[in-house]
Amino acid sequence: MPISIDEFDEYESRDQHDTNARRVVRFLAENHEQAFKATEIAEATEVNENSIQPVLNRLRSRGLVRHKQPYWAIGDLERVRNAFVFRSTTEFLDEKLGTESREDWLTAAKADDE
Repeated sequence: MPISIDEFDEYESRDQHDTNARRVVRFLAENHEQAFKATEIAEATEVNENSIQPVLNRLRSRGLVRHKQPYWAIGDLERVRNAFVFRSTTEFLDEKLGTESREDWLTAAKADDE
């Protein structure tokens, strides 16, 4: 069903800030007593099947999910909680203070070395 252009201009998707990784971690955390195949996770989270393996592999490299072929499960819940607290704190600070530039950090680090 179409919406007016005024509604369009005001529209903010509720999933706008919900990344594939967040959807996967949330799904696995909510189902922490089970393990799933990648295709099942993709279907449950509405993550494209072509994207699910890279997402899962990145999460595994960060210790947020575990993998035993062909199944995936949530990682250590304390580690997951800490990652989400860190991310939400970073988002809050970016919103309040502005984002930081990687280039500025590298320039400052280089100046400290001199």
